[in-house]
Amino acid sequence: MGDLLLVGVDVGTSSCKATVCTADGREVAHGRATLAWRSTPEGTETDPERVLAAVRTALSDALAAAPAGPVLALGVAGMAEVGVLLDRNGRPVAPLIAWHDSRDREQARRLGDDLGAEHFAAATGLPVGTQWSLTKHRWMRDHTSALERAVRRLHVAEWVVHALGGEQASEYSLASRTGWLHLGDRAWWTPALEWGGVDPDLLPPLTQAGAPLGRVSADWAGDRLAGAVLTVAGHDHLAAAVGAGAARDGDVLDSCGTAEALVRTVPAPLPEPAVTELVRHGVTVGWHALPGRLSVLGATRGGLLLQHVLRLLGRDRAGLPELDRAALRTDPGPLRARLTEDGTAVLSGVGGDAGPAAAWRAAQQTALTEAARMHRLMTDATGQHGRVVMTGGWSHSEAMVALRREAFGDVHRTSAVEAGARGAALLAGCAAGVFAGPLDLPDPRAEAAPQSGRNT
Repeated sequence: MGDLLLVGVDVGTSSCKATVCTADGREVAHGRATLAWRSTPEGTETDPERVLAAVRTALSDALAAAPAGPVLALGVAGMAEVGVLLDRNGRPVAPLIAWHDSRDREQARRLGDDLGAEHFAAATGLPVGTQWSLTKHRWMRDHTSALERAVRRLHVAEWVVHALGGEQASEYSLASRTGWLHLGDRAWWTPALEWGGVDPDLLPPLTQAGAPLGRVSADWAGDRLAGAVLTVAGHDHLAAAVGAGAARDGDVLDSCGTAEALVRTVPAPLPEPAVTELVRHGVTVGWHALPGRLSVLGATRGGLLLQHVLRLLGRDRAGLPELDRAALRTDPGPLRARLTEDGTAVLSGVGGDAGPAAAWRAAQQTALTEAARMHRLMTDATGQHGRVVMTGGWSHSEAMVALRREAFGDVHRTSAVEAGARGAALLAGCAAGVFAGPLDLPDPRAEAAPQSGRNT
């Protein structure tokens, strides 16, 4: 018969990942599919059907490589902020607008003027800006007719669960990234809904990650997944904290990908002055994928800077170990690396024989400086951190790990191959009753003890 299996899906910005785990949390198979976006005169978009196609491919590849055994449950985590609008027949009525698209700059300005930036921050845990769902939604109301046919709005992960056969629901950690959820009340916030002209019926009932939402239908997935319990596993960064073993109180997930984020898990509630001070510095506060917990999330563009500088140097990930070794032996001197507003990497202060190693070290120092600033802000607001656990593509850079150990002290790299998808699988295990609850989930195998360092 084989092992009992749990499946997790992580719908990220650039790809969809699927992981098959045994009931004790061991990853036994993986699948991945690219998610393509297109540039339009308005900004960056993709078709909702592309998401489902990527999910199908990733799931098919993961299950083909998985051992025999029944699939008990399937959880889906995903990028936040991006929404799918459905008509009365459950069909999408508009393209998906990327979370990083800034077509809604004017709407964000009006939001700050109309609701007040500080009032909005205290209510939602978010700064006024173009990332959140409500200003994209207001842009659509101002510039398209799609909303006239929409009767339901779901996040991408919620929509995938519904497409698989599950109930429609809005999970708290995803709802926390909309600008429509009141942080303290854990309910839809009427002033924000009214500002965007949103009928409350457009938004489904709220639910906790790991809550059962029906079962996979046979006509979607065939015999292998049919009947598996479904759940929404929340915001991908928070599912990754669960999957990486970085979701205990005080733990910090250092998600070192293209979109780098530091995610700290803290007990609720957080005093309003602490929330407003964090938000004032660009750090967000929202509900976690774990019950009774908040996520304090600071995003940086450090990962994007590293990606652009590596390309500028004509290198790829295969040459990273050699470049890392050279960078650790190099003092970049006056050389500095930064990203412009439009995402272009710029090197300045070049002098002497500064070569690729110096440029790479300068980029890493910039990325570390941004992360350390966020880390200090979180520490001032929530107290000393517990473990720092690194995951994501740049966690494979020995130089990045070494620099963070110097700055943060207790730093581990997770052994989870796909932390977000593994976290989604574990939360699916909660939905199926495999685990007593989200606080009883198995950690991945810990890496060897880190080097000691100083705390920032």
